[in-house]
Order: sequence, then C-alpha cells, then structure tokens
Amino acid sequence: MTSIDSSLSINDDGWCSSLPRPLCPNFDARPADTPISLLVIHNISLPPGEFGGSWIEALFSNTLDCDAHPYFDQLRGVKVSAHFLVRRDGRVLQFVSANDRAWHAGVSEFRGRQRCNDFSVGIELEGSDFENFCDSQYQSLAILTSSLTAKYPIADVVGHQHIAPDRKTDPGPFFDWQRFQREFLAETLGQFGRASSQCVLRFPE
Repeated sequence: MTSIDSSLSINDDGWCSSLPRPLCPNFDARPADTPISLLVIHNISLPPGEFGGSWIEALFSNTLDCDAHPYFDQLRGVKVSAHFLVRRDGRVLQFVSANDRAWHAGVSEFRGRQRCNDFSVGIELEGSDFENFCDSQYQSLAILTSSLTAKYPIADVVGHQHIAPDRKTDPGPFFDWQRFQREFLAETLGQFGRASSQCVLRFPE
C-alpha cells in the first residue's frame, strides 16, 4: 500500500493540499513565460546510507546542525531544496510550490538548455546509489508524477545523473526506470482515464 491518496492533485498555486509542507526558504521565481517541461529524479539520505529522522527537512530549511555528524561539516552554508521528498515508506512531503523554482539541479543541461531548475520539478527519493528503493516509493512516485503531468506540460523525466553527469550519479543504478515507467502508465490510465497518446512521457533509454 502507498502512503498517499491516488486522487492527489496539484492546485493552481502549485501545492498539493493533502501533503505536509515543511518549512523551506530555498526557492525563487521561475523566469517569466517558462513552461515546466522536465521532471528530475534524485536520491538523498542524511547521513549517507541512513534513513529516517529529520535531517533532510533540516537541510532544506537551513537549520541543519552541522556539528551533529562529521559528514554534515561539508554542508555548512549549503542552500538547496526540492519540490518533493518521497520517504522510504511512501510518504510524500512538499517543500516548494511546483510553480516556483526549487534549488535541486545546480549546474545542469538538458538537450542544450542550461539551468534545469528554471523549467523542471525536482523529486527526491529517500535512498542511495547502493540499495534498492521501496515498493511504496515507486507507487507514490507514480501517483505524484501522474498528477504533475496532468497539471503541467512535462514531456521528459530524467535522473540528476543525466543532466549533470560529471557531478552526479543519482538516482543511481538501483533505481528501476522500467518499473517506474510501467507504474506511471498504469496509474495515469487508471486514475485519469487518459488515452495512451495523452500519457506520453519520455523516459531515459
């Protein structure tokens, strides 16, 4: 079972009213007249390889105690965010309105376009490059992606590794892109009854 409702919808203000909204000041306005056309999948765990707790929320809210763990020392002054976080149990948190620009992609390029934050939505999966993601995460990710593509003209989904290959490796080799694609298509057809021609979302090859 997933931890979010399959009827999840994105409001006109870019928020999902049914999702928790932890504090996050790390966002700004997208450039004017810039459609949201890309979905970027990441993974995150703090400390690396450890799950649970509130460290991710603290990082995104600029309240991380950088003395609490040796790894956190390198995160001093770092200001980052994502629009959504999918926990290991499938729970989804929203940090930034999808209408706004979250700071998740950094220096990046997609099909000749720089600054992917300008035109993308970022989803963090609680996980790492070294172990499988959970069934509930794929389920929640499919629901969330289906809802986002119903609201915005998103045409492509990629990993952070695809738009910043010299810097990033996530979501990594244990993320099953084919499974994600299957579950997205099943969710979209089942939830919205959209014809297959309306479910076109390009996935990495």
